[in-house]
Amino acid sequence: MTKAASPTRTQTRAPEETRRQILDAAVAEFSEKGLAGARVDDIAARTRTTKRMIYYYFTSKENLYAAVLERLYGGMRDAEQDLHFDDLHPIEALKKIVEVTFDHHAAHPEFVRLVSTENINEARIVSASPTIRARNATIIGILKRILERGMRDGSFRRGLDPLDVHLLISSFCFYRVSNRYTIRAIFGRDLQAPKVATSHRRMICEAVLRYVSP
Repeated sequence: MTKAASPTRTQTRAPEETRRQILDAAVAEFSEKGLAGARVDDIAARTRTTKRMIYYYFTSKENLYAAVLERLYGGMRDAEQDLHFDDLHPIEALKKIVEVTFDHHAAHPEFVRLVSTENINEARIVSASPTIRARNATIIGILKRILERGMRDGSFRRGLDPLDVHLLISSFCFYRVSNRYTIRAIFGRDLQAPKVATSHRRMICEAVLRYVSP
């Protein structure tokens, strides 16, 4: 006979699942309409919950938007930390960072849209979130360790700044997603086509590794 789930476990799981569903719906709503255009009523309509329940969990639309940004930035950072870069040779570790950044941006255009919106709004929500700042500091720490190891063993040239390398990596990965529609309209190239994406992934890896080489 199958044991019934304990009341404690069921009660714990229900709020977590409700919160996850709200965040899923909010990601879709905010990425489509931005903070100003999104409506809590429409977010509730995308879920099995109510507007009142959304306010119970997040208290305001702005706090829900902040939670969405924290989740999306966290997803990027989690993807990086899962790879244990300190166990890899510096060149391989840096290449892996480029690849995981490329893949994450390509798979999550909603992240790119929301970061673009946040920049239009002069990072008002990000500036107020210690969680986002702390999570994003980790990638600079990871890059710093990789670059220092590479400089010590001669794999990389001296004087590399981890934030500059981060910007170099992110800029191309971000731009090809944020501008994919205008590039297709102007130049007729579909950046989402598998052959193009594979070529671009290889290109940014080569560009970064050439930049850091002795």
